[in-house]
Amino acid sequence: MRRPLSLLALSLALAFGAGPVHATTMNAVDAPPAKRNLRETYTKYEYRIPMRDGVKLFTTVYVPKDSSRPSPFLMQRTPYSAGVQAQGELRYGVQWMPDAIGPSREFEDAGYIFVEQDVRGRYMSEGKWQEMTPHVQAKRAAGEGVESEDMHDTVAWLLKNVPNNNGKVGIYGISYPGFYTAASIIDSHPAIKAASPQAPVTDLYMGDDSYHGGAFMLAANFGFYAAFTEAPNPTPLPKTWSGFDYGTTSGYDFFLKHLTLSNIAGAMSAEQRALFMPNIEHDTYDAWWKARAIAPHLKNIRAAVLTVGGWFDAEDPQGPFTTYGAIEKQNPGIANSLVMGPWVHGGWARGEGARLGHVSFDSKTAEYFRKELQFPFFEQHLKGAKPAQAIAEVTAFETGSNVWRRYTAWPPVQAKPRTLYFGANGTLGWTQPAPSGAAFDEYVADPKKPVPFIGYPATGMPKEYMVSDQRFASTRPDVLVYQSEVLEEDVTIAGPVTPKLFVSTTGTDADWVVKLIDVYPAAYPETPSERRGGDVGAPGVEMGGFQQLVRGNPLRGKFRNSFEKPEPFTPGKVEAIGFDIGNVNHTFRRGHRIMVQVQSSWFPLIDLNPQTFTHIPKAKPEDFVKATQRVYHAPGQASGLQVMVLPTGM
Repeated sequence: MRRPLSLLALSLALAFGAGPVHATTMNAVDAPPAKRNLRETYTKYEYRIPMRDGVKLFTTVYVPKDSSRPSPFLMQRTPYSAGVQAQGELRYGVQWMPDAIGPSREFEDAGYIFVEQDVRGRYMSEGKWQEMTPHVQAKRAAGEGVESEDMHDTVAWLLKNVPNNNGKVGIYGISYPGFYTAASIIDSHPAIKAASPQAPVTDLYMGDDSYHGGAFMLAANFGFYAAFTEAPNPTPLPKTWSGFDYGTTSGYDFFLKHLTLSNIAGAMSAEQRALFMPNIEHDTYDAWWKARAIAPHLKNIRAAVLTVGGWFDAEDPQGPFTTYGAIEKQNPGIANSLVMGPWVHGGWARGEGARLGHVSFDSKTAEYFRKELQFPFFEQHLKGAKPAQAIAEVTAFETGSNVWRRYTAWPPVQAKPRTLYFGANGTLGWTQPAPSGAAFDEYVADPKKPVPFIGYPATGMPKEYMVSDQRFASTRPDVLVYQSEVLEEDVTIAGPVTPKLFVSTTGTDADWVVKLIDVYPAAYPETPSERRGGDVGAPGVEMGGFQQLVRGNPLRGKFRNSFEKPEPFTPGKVEAIGFDIGNVNHTFRRGHRIMVQVQSSWFPLIDLNPQTFTHIPKAKPEDFVKATQRVYHAPGQASGLQVMVLPTGM
């Protein structure tokens, strides 16, 4: 959802097929496919479909000109425009058509009826748009609706009014359209036979776009809301999207200059602040967020579901797991599967998916997904085609070893919890530390000199940060580094990664950022392409000694006991904290090392913690103070990282 400046390109490319895609949405070597003339095979229709409350939703329908056989519907509902452009529908005297449509070319060739719909209050649709439409609301304002009801009414209208359909409907979408996919199948219309929520926004506060561990995802949200604003209806898609002018190539410098959230918000226009401000004002998990969490309502689903996500999705890393888990628990007996690949946000939709930044995956993973998983899924449930191989409950790409795995559950039932313990002198191992001289490690955290999240200047959130080289951070005095011995055999972890720390601070609040890192051997075989940066501005590197981020996330310390009721730290008091930094499926290869880094800022990926217990959206410059942070590794206070380890040889 939160991809600044790529909204236009991403929404059109994912909704309609080929098109210009901003550099931050695709792998560096991926290229858009050659254009086709869709006009030769499809006819475009535009409708304003009435909902039960009288609101009309703008909908484009692309019908195959080959009417020799009935076709299923494949639908996407979006807040990013169903395709009416500001330059007008007539281009050179003929109706505008996209270059391609649907999830991939296989669907065009198979003759699906494609449907694109503007959700309420967006672009050409009537009604009132709401952030993450609450499924249950005590009182709805005029024009507000329920996504599942809008989908139900749309399906009923399509079945009746679009000829030569086979009575079956599929729905899919990536990011925000992934949310609309999941929300649309609650109490689903019986004609909806297949649904694929992809990178679905599920709970903005709990690990998706807005907050991770109670810390605000600053860089991504600032960029997103600078472009994503409310607009009166009807509004066609603009000719261009203009990004925020940072006045510098360094987001780090820009945000640090402004320091406080109130000053940062003041740099935006009133129009940009309208949707940005609720995200920062609601900094606890309050009723505003809970009403927008869709997972508890994913019930009475009759469709087969294929949830899709990327291990390196910077926007919605948690959404696929929450959506899959909620559907599995609340809809027993339906076909419900999860696919996780080595992709950035939406990276499976176009291109090859063969690499990200400096990291290679040794195969065309995105092509594999589109041809061997996504297309057969819809063919099976919308046309009755028998797949060559049944889709597994969980299909997950294992990074590091670069192979696909099929599991019966997530986490895999074979994975067992083990703890990597921090030791004296920066050691990391499977056994608890013995009594030694120092019982802790410490560093001084200065919010006015925060640890950056990437080692090069950039604005926004470069997609490759999730595999970015961490050598720039490991040498800082305000970053603790724990590292294993060279591995004598492969270690595969599959499941959630859970820091369990004993900490203290001289402040009254503190962030604890924990990063799991794969350290490559000093002598590492490489090619020139592997030294290339993955984003504009990303420097080339030598891969020998590369410190690849595998997973990292923060915990804002005041939320250590509850995301609803923050509590201050008592200065100097040792406390146990535990939190989830996300799921991985990664093999640390023989000859590599496992590293863990601990720090108290990750800027400007997350906003600054002033280290004074306060309402951070209203914090003043004088609230931002230095603090000494300690991480303990003594008997009885053994800090470590709990991971789910698969048996050797699986």
